[in-house]
Amino acid sequence: MKGRPSLVFCSIFFSILIISTALDTITTDKPIRDGDTIVSAGGVYELGFFSPGNSKNRYVGIWYKKISPRTVVWVANRNIPLNDTSGVLTLRPNGILVLINSSNASIWSSNSSRSLKNAEARLLDSGNLVVSDGNDRDPEINFAWQSFDYPGNTLLPGMKLGRNLVTGMDWYISSWKSTDDPAPGECIERLDSHGYPQFFVWKNSSIVFSTGPWNGIAFSSSPNIKPTIYYTFGFVINQQEIYFKYELNEPLPTRIVINQAGTVDQLTWIERSHSWLLYVATQSDTCDRFSLCGPYASCNINNSPPCDCLQGFEPRYPNQWYAADWSSGCVRRTPLACNQDGFLKLTGIKMPNSRHSWYNQSMDLEGCKKMCLAYCNCTAYSNLDVRNGGSGCLLWFGELIDIRELSHIEQDLFVRVAASELDSDGNRRRKRSALIAIISAVVAAFILSFVAWFSFQRKNRRTEKYTRGAEVGNEDPELPLFDLVTVTSATKNFSSANVIGEGGFGPVYKGILPNGQDIAVKRPSKYSGQGVQELKNEIVLISKLQHRNLVKLLGCCLEGEERMLIYEFMPNTSLDYFIFDPSRDPSLPWKNRFEIAMGISRGLLYLHQDSRFRIIHRDLKTSNILLDSDLNAKISDFGLAKSFGGDQMEGKTKRVIGT
Repeated sequence: MKGRPSLVFCSIFFSILIISTALDTITTDKPIRDGDTIVSAGGVYELGFFSPGNSKNRYVGIWYKKISPRTVVWVANRNIPLNDTSGVLTLRPNGILVLINSSNASIWSSNSSRSLKNAEARLLDSGNLVVSDGNDRDPEINFAWQSFDYPGNTLLPGMKLGRNLVTGMDWYISSWKSTDDPAPGECIERLDSHGYPQFFVWKNSSIVFSTGPWNGIAFSSSPNIKPTIYYTFGFVINQQEIYFKYELNEPLPTRIVINQAGTVDQLTWIERSHSWLLYVATQSDTCDRFSLCGPYASCNINNSPPCDCLQGFEPRYPNQWYAADWSSGCVRRTPLACNQDGFLKLTGIKMPNSRHSWYNQSMDLEGCKKMCLAYCNCTAYSNLDVRNGGSGCLLWFGELIDIRELSHIEQDLFVRVAASELDSDGNRRRKRSALIAIISAVVAAFILSFVAWFSFQRKNRRTEKYTRGAEVGNEDPELPLFDLVTVTSATKNFSSANVIGEGGFGPVYKGILPNGQDIAVKRPSKYSGQGVQELKNEIVLISKLQHRNLVKLLGCCLEGEERMLIYEFMPNTSLDYFIFDPSRDPSLPWKNRFEIAMGISRGLLYLHQDSRFRIIHRDLKTSNILLDSDLNAKISDFGLAKSFGGDQMEGKTKRVIGT
């Protein structure tokens, strides 16, 4: 009798062990039917049958167990869905997973690198489904098959993106066709191993984005994606494999996803808000479009137009270039002379497309320069790795394309130019630097003394103004605040003679600051339909936007009952001043009309696509298109504008908005 409690305990323990083992495992005698699931040991991921979006088709997939709404990270039968709930996922004795439909026909199956004696399929806390021998102590290493080798649209920590050069295994991610259909869509991100390896995003047969070469820390296109306390990034090149992989240092749900538009985003789950946060977007603006500016040109999103030839180069076809067609790029001003050429150092740029390149991991930069000079068709060189002062050699042959300006790039590019071109550029830079130094020395003392006096005068007022402005919710403490006295004086006590416009919000006054600068003061009246929320919206949105076709907000005045915005002054008022007045209409020639239309388009493109967040103006009309002294168009009045997320394509409003 004394032995029975021990026997009962052992029996219960053994039963619990069997049940817990079954929770994350498919065996030959325990398949998964529609409605059943398995859950990884730590409760992180779940595997079962699901229907995406509004579809009624059934798929086998893996998703986060504790995140709602369901976020699917892997799908088995992407191309062949089940049309009912009779599907069964079973494991055969040889270690092959098979998905069977109602007709007992196999519609999807895995493969296996070897035959197994005691096969089992286990869902791991990494999100990886592995098939291995049940007697093996380390299934993550000694597996016969794993789902990580067959990514869908998602790259999870620990997954490889690249290629196995021995087996031919190609690890890439491809978009879903739609939210209702996980079948491979038009866009994929895949390794290109020509020259120094890099990754391309393809849309059908066209390249739409390139990561650029890896510099030892990050890809050239994404200098901000660096190792942190949360993430570790790695790029491996050897004789067996070429791949990119990232690992987590903290238990934080995160994933890299390619969407239907071809954008690759890194998302992190925020438990507090129960939403996915965009951590990094690899394609942030128009300059990330592959080879937008053509050969020997660079792209700067803050310029208009964004494309410009490199030093020593000029547009290949000027007429096309000035018509905003930059695809033909630039050509050399001065022909090369092979071993008599020099190299122009460029900093803060994305490295060119490395498809036609050669690399050596042990050569130093001086040896790299000599080798490039020895080959007449070598057009540029750089360090391969920027760590520890730089090492290795990367040579480019042929035209240099897909260059953009990025301030955080730590890698220098040395572009081959004619020696005479280099000397003339150097002389111009030296003269300019000397002139700047002289002017700076003269002006510096005056500026410093003025700033000290000005800061002292405003120090005691600033705190009071921010307190009074709290109801507006000023979220940008760096936005300059103007004294009411200054604004009143500038507008001659808000004289009616200084009124240059009036809308539903109230009048706009012209003013002149003590330094002679012309300003426009937007002063909402107490009867205005534009309330505190609209004013706050305009301050927050336009203060963050920088574009030549958007009106510039210089600051605001938040004293007493006054809530005023101070803008740059537009001497040619607004577009409606010309086109709706028959007497003024002829004074606006078609050339200017075309440039105005182009300016509006560039401004909207920036708002809708090129800025970090999509901005929808919602009140665009001729009276909100202002014209500067050169009749350049600038979009104004963002009181009704709405900010969208970077990947948000539509939204709903409960108010009637606009004129």
